[in-house]
Amino acid sequence: MTKTYLDKVYETDPEDLTGLYDAWAGGYDSELADNGYATPARVAAALAGRAPDRTAPLLDWGCGTGMGGAALAREGFTTLDGCDLSEGMLAEARAKGVYRTLWQLAVDAPLPFVLADFPLVTAIGVISTGAAPPALLTEIAEGLAPGALLALSFNDHTLDDPAYTGTLARTFSDGLLAKRHEDYGDHLPGQGLKSMVYVLEKL
Repeated sequence: MTKTYLDKVYETDPEDLTGLYDAWAGGYDSELADNGYATPARVAAALAGRAPDRTAPLLDWGCGTGMGGAALAREGFTTLDGCDLSEGMLAEARAKGVYRTLWQLAVDAPLPFVLADFPLVTAIGVISTGAAPPALLTEIAEGLAPGALLALSFNDHTLDDPAYTGTLARTFSDGLLAKRHEDYGDHLPGQGLKSMVYVLEKL
């Protein structure tokens, strides 16, 4: 049986992931939609329930093809910026027309924006197995301004990995972040996967 990109992503070495996402970009939305991808809408709704101002600048970290940005726009967020490592994914995001600015990130290069300028940040399916390492959560948490909200998701694979859950727990014990919302529900029903959605506040 031919493997889909959803099959391949968890088997790919981290240094090869950007190339995989570049190759996947054109078919990413349809493959995830075919599997009932529910997490972007869940994250957007959770953040909308906590955000004091939906016109405030929001950074969609690891925006991919912009499925998260589209879900955020549907919830009334109006000032969306995004960033990603994959130019192929960014091209798809650009075509959706929901982002003010899109940045391509480079590994080990300085960020092209100031994270503290964003009172709202999302990382939808980004800090997870098959994507970014757990250290990214600490990096984002340290860069946020006090009071900023971070909405993210951990799928079942990630919830089973103590490197990710341990890093999240340390952001709480170290006084970086506090949990404001937590909800376990559908992620990719077609794959039998669920995810935990969090809204966290920078202390």
